[in-house]
Amino acid sequence: MPQTFSKVAVVTGAGSGVGRAVALALSEAGFAVALAGRRADALEATKALAKGPCLVVPTNVADDAEVDALFAKTVAEFGRVDLLFNNAGTNLPATSIEDIPPAKWREIVDVNLNGMFYCTRAAINAMKAQTPPGGRIVNNGSISAHAPRPGSAVYTATKHAITGLTKSTSLDGRKHDIACGQIDIGNAATDMTARMAKGVPQANGTMAVEPTMDVAHVASTVVHMASLPLDANVQFVTVMSTKMPFVGRG
Repeated sequence: MPQTFSKVAVVTGAGSGVGRAVALALSEAGFAVALAGRRADALEATKALAKGPCLVVPTNVADDAEVDALFAKTVAEFGRVDLLFNNAGTNLPATSIEDIPPAKWREIVDVNLNGMFYCTRAAINAMKAQTPPGGRIVNNGSISAHAPRPGSAVYTATKHAITGLTKSTSLDGRKHDIACGQIDIGNAATDMTARMAKGVPQANGTMAVEPTMDVAHVASTVVHMASLPLDANVQFVTVMSTKMPFVGRG
């Protein structure tokens, strides 16, 4: 029989950046955490920093069979799933829409959209079957779920789609006591945003340095969302660097 924990989370993209920060914050908050991502070494590095029990499960979220195995291993190890932080994502350098290779479009959609669907589907099936039933899903949307950057058509399209997936999951999950919310992140300081210190393309054709914020603020927000009882939900929340170009005209 698996050891049953009172709080169990699955975090995708847990080997670096936002995923690592959230996984460590959840561990600090008392969650047992299943760490999913493509690179076993990066997941092991996250596990070494964690305060509590962690399970390393190398997973390509674009493969539905691997996703199903991730949740089966989590339940086998920890007894249940209370939280999915649906975070894994990928992108390509700024590329005008007419220059995006179709194969690259399909690759990014497979991870950013299909992967989130596969994880959502597997999480709901696990949460329905457990005793007591229910749980929470938090999707990593992005500022790009609201407004694009230049040359970001495929990433922006997937993140807009995640907003629809979040809303549909909220509705379909109600009958199973499964809540779903979305966190839209703007310029959290990670390896992916390091380029902003050198300047990134703006909508008016210029290059500009953009401010960033500590990724810990994202992690603490997800922990807050996860701490709510299932009869309360943060449906959408934006956590962003205060002075980044988003509100108004930037």
